[in-house]
Amino acid sequence: MKEALVLAETAYAAGEIPVGAIVVKNGEIIGRGYNLREKNKSAVSHAEIIAIEEACKRLGGWRLSDCTLYVTLEPCPMCAGAIVNSRIKRVVFGCKDSVAGCCGSIINLNCYPFNHAFVISDGVCEDECKSLLKKFFEQRRRK
Repeated sequence: MKEALVLAETAYAAGEIPVGAIVVKNGEIIGRGYNLREKNKSAVSHAEIIAIEEACKRLGGWRLSDCTLYVTLEPCPMCAGAIVNSRIKRVVFGCKDSVAGCCGSIINLNCYPFNHAFVISDGVCEDECKSLLKKFFEQRRRK
């Protein structure tokens, strides 16, 4: 999660909502991402999507069944769908997202009968993740 936080700080410095994500397999980081929606002018440039795409390229396939995704903010509907579709085994996130969270806050995608479900762990480095988001949005409101 510490590496995901570093990526979230990179997003923050770039003026992006500070969310960072990594994909890990056998203790090795195989995918990294941070929000790039503003830079890419793309609604799908979320940290999780970028990290999943990099991991798939690195492994040479779309199945990430033995992988864990670490992300600083609870995944949204799009990212939770990508997690299901990529067969990620486990998702570890920092803080809940009461606006768009799909791993328990608004809904839990695992409650639906998709062909894959993933293990969810939350609250990892929660204070650091929350603090960075709070700082970002406070700064944005001042502008």
